[in-house]
Amino acid sequence: MSIEMNSQLGSIDVSKEVVATIAGGAAIDCYGIVGMASQKQIKDGITEMLGRENFSRGVVIREVNDEIHIDMYIIVSYGTKISEVAYNVQSKVKYQLQQMLGLSVESVNVYVQGVRVTQP
Repeated sequence: MSIEMNSQLGSIDVSKEVVATIAGGAAIDCYGIVGMASQKQIKDGITEMLGRENFSRGVVIREVNDEIHIDMYIIVSYGTKISEVAYNVQSKVKYQLQQMLGLSVESVNVYVQGVRVTQP
């Protein structure tokens, strides 16, 4: 499945996998984020931190009525203010997708799957 963008020069199809990878890369650069978590492991009660090659597994792209909605599953660092981290992730993901793809995102929903104590 892909997202179609139309311009005066023609149409561009961007894979949802590409959008998810860009969103995951933007999120992991935010302060307070330890990693991405898989949304499919919520049922088991186990959160597994994903590596850089699996950013898109922690991101779900939904297209509803020609509007883009992104769900992000993250693990935050202990001692950070979760609301600020989530706001920074939302802002950065929207900005990066606008700058890189010209894609306007209706919402970025952040789900904190865990808190990890980092090693000094």
